[in-house]
Amino acid sequence: MDPLVSTKLRPSQSRPSLVARPRLTEKLDPEAGRRLTLVSAPAGFGKSTLLGKWAEERAAGGHPVAWLSLDGGDNDPARLLTYLVASLRTLEEEFGEAVLAALRSPEPPRSEVLTAALVNEIATLDSGIDLVLDDYHLIDSEGVHRIVSLMLERLPDGAHLVVSGRVHPPLPLARLRARGQMAELGAGDLTFTEEEAGSFLKGVMDLDPSAEDVAKLEGRTEGWIAGLQLAALSMRGRENVSGFVENFSGSNRDVLDFLAEEVLESQPEAVREFLFATSVLDRMSAPLCDALTGRSDGQAMLERLERENLFVVALDDERMWYRYHHLFTDFLRGRLERESPGLAGELHLRASAWYEDNRHTAEAIGHAFSASDHELAARLIEQGIPIALRRGEFPTVLGWLEALPTEAKHRRPRLLVRHAVALTLTGRPDDVEPLLGEAEKIAESTAKQNHRFLLGYAAAVRSWRARLRGDAPGAIEHARRALSLLPDGDLDQRSFAASNLGFALRINGDLAAADEALAEALMIARAADHTYGTLSTMVWRARVQMELGRLRKAEESFGRALRFVTERGVGLLPAAGIAHIGIGALLYERDELEEAERELEQGIRLAEQAREVGNLVWGYVTLSQTKRARGDEEGALEMAREAEQVARDADADLQRAIAVAWMTRLSLARGELGDAAASGQERATGAESAAGNAGAAKFAHLLTSARLLRAEGRHREALGLLEEPREETEASGRTGDLIEVITLQALALWEGSKRERAVDTLAEAMLLAEPEGYVRTFVDEEPPMAEILSGMLEAQQRGSLDPPVPAHYLRKLLVVLERDSARPASPVGGLSEHLSGREHEILQLVAAGKSNRRIAQELYVSVGTVKTHLNNLYRKLGVRSRTQAIARARELKLI
Repeated sequence: MDPLVSTKLRPSQSRPSLVARPRLTEKLDPEAGRRLTLVSAPAGFGKSTLLGKWAEERAAGGHPVAWLSLDGGDNDPARLLTYLVASLRTLEEEFGEAVLAALRSPEPPRSEVLTAALVNEIATLDSGIDLVLDDYHLIDSEGVHRIVSLMLERLPDGAHLVVSGRVHPPLPLARLRARGQMAELGAGDLTFTEEEAGSFLKGVMDLDPSAEDVAKLEGRTEGWIAGLQLAALSMRGRENVSGFVENFSGSNRDVLDFLAEEVLESQPEAVREFLFATSVLDRMSAPLCDALTGRSDGQAMLERLERENLFVVALDDERMWYRYHHLFTDFLRGRLERESPGLAGELHLRASAWYEDNRHTAEAIGHAFSASDHELAARLIEQGIPIALRRGEFPTVLGWLEALPTEAKHRRPRLLVRHAVALTLTGRPDDVEPLLGEAEKIAESTAKQNHRFLLGYAAAVRSWRARLRGDAPGAIEHARRALSLLPDGDLDQRSFAASNLGFALRINGDLAAADEALAEALMIARAADHTYGTLSTMVWRARVQMELGRLRKAEESFGRALRFVTERGVGLLPAAGIAHIGIGALLYERDELEEAERELEQGIRLAEQAREVGNLVWGYVTLSQTKRARGDEEGALEMAREAEQVARDADADLQRAIAVAWMTRLSLARGELGDAAASGQERATGAESAAGNAGAAKFAHLLTSARLLRAEGRHREALGLLEEPREETEASGRTGDLIEVITLQALALWEGSKRERAVDTLAEAMLLAEPEGYVRTFVDEEPPMAEILSGMLEAQQRGSLDPPVPAHYLRKLLVVLERDSARPASPVGGLSEHLSGREHEILQLVAAGKSNRRIAQELYVSVGTVKTHLNNLYRKLGVRSRTQAIARARELKLI
């Protein structure tokens, strides 16, 4: 694996002779309630030196500081999160395993979710932490600014962030100031006092100026540390120091070039050559310097430069890695370009070669681009993409590929399909087709193996894109083409294509074929040791088994998936959310409602990260069913509306049909026949538009229409409408759906006064359902079901039911129906538990009429978290809805 740059995880090493600045280090020490210390000043004011000394003193006092020196590469949110975990691991060795595992998945959670997980794990550390983000001015990514802003909003007590840079960053500074949670050090604080300037010139620079010269020099440099250092270097060896000071003007930054020039000219030729040759580097080690200079004295030269205070600082305790002061780097690079045009390119190529040999691919790519060698950059990018994708660094990959000229990608056409994947992963799937078309054109003239790879991978990407857009037939066609083309050895791509095929077949209703395709995808993913592919395929195969009516087998499969989650430490992945939703759906069907609600809420929180509409609608609808079964009508309606909104936002016809079908059932259950009928046109439109891509949409439409016809007393029409879905579910082996269809037929017969046929028909459904433990499919039909079950029990006792249904099963269903019909609202006594601070905050916002989404935005939490707090509120207040909660809270004088 491409290693992280370890020197980014520690401050530059301080010298024993540094000027002591207790007035500043004391200000850096965190106070109670402080979340942020901002150190902001232009270049040359000693920010990093001060923070490094402070970190050293904190560690000596038993408070180790986590450190991250930022650079331009950290504008990728995934890369930043990876380095944040690495930094915090210097304090706690096993920190952040789940975050890292999630980042390595092909479809990682949103950075906001990972940030929340990171902060939650910080809260579990035994003691408070200090985390320094140095050189923050190099960050210009809105995504990274959001991560840091979220960290600041959610940091637990005792955690303290220090941000250092040249400008004020776009973070919520005003809010933190108003709350008294922030301290600031600016240029005025960092400038040397006259006393500090004297200590610096005498103790650090080994000069002996008079007190008058010190005062003048401090005044003319305005305490600017870099100016003082350059002036001191220029003063070395001068006989008339006072004359130099008298004529020196350090208040103008233009003097920098003059002083640097003077300092450079005073160096021996070998030193000047070394400085120029290594100026193209951001970080230096002796072997790297030797590779650029062609000499073997890199370590001795670096130590000499450090010893002479020539603007070089050590980055580690071992004195292996160094960097130049940023101002000095800029000066050296400018001189190099003026004196030796073209030499910088050659130096960048040498640096790129060294980094490649030492497996620092990202740095090698950066130097290749700096040398304008796009052929080298293309080769390195092709080599580095798999590692970067496993880290979730999709913006970095996309940046590399978009910086690469089209001609270079044409010479390495695999980069064209990689570019298409990067676009899809970063939310631009509509831009991929031109790239795939170019790759296919080039494939016609390439070797057979490359030809098959390009065409197969392009088809796999198209299958993924079609699946995301709800085009199941298109996804199936492209996935099958991909599998027929991709070489057997390309395990990652074949697993990708096989899983897409399985997902699409399931949506299209061909469950047996979907199970077969997913079994192949699972085998390939395991062979490739592909964590995400294995997990996602396990949970989707379990869902197919569930739809086939094999609840016990599905339960075993979901259980294996959750054990895999624990073993691999991937509990933050959206695929883990599907496993929790699946377990929740099984528990709901078996009437284990409290456990079902807990699993569903956990699964939805994870599924919300990826915003995959199919999983979210499944989760929301099942949670709505669970809440209704527990007597929470308000919560049930809210979850149903969430499902419908998610489907609408995604313009997903199948999911919209499923969500509207459940909303219609809720309206019918409340006796709101007009509202239920009013949505009929929408259901018909949804089914018509979805008819070409998913049989499931039509199925949902037919069953809902049959329920409406029953509610209107048109039982014969309802029976006629159910004939087609019964034939289709029997033919496809969808036993779960078949049980529901037969149940509806039985109810229509019962309500149409054909009682004996109704009992015999329902017995068919129950004989399919009893071995697998179905409960809610029957009892959710409520009063009519109680009547028909009683009739069935009487027939059983008379011995006229053939074949018989187990009596214990009938009694269980009747008991659940009786319990549901008698369930009152939660008790309304005094508070069972005290409200937490967050619950009280949410209660105030609910009373102000805020929606869940609005509350989530104001509190910087997820909608799922708000729902969890609301459920706790309802339980503690003994209510079932927002309206009741507000009334009860006012009664208790909580608002």
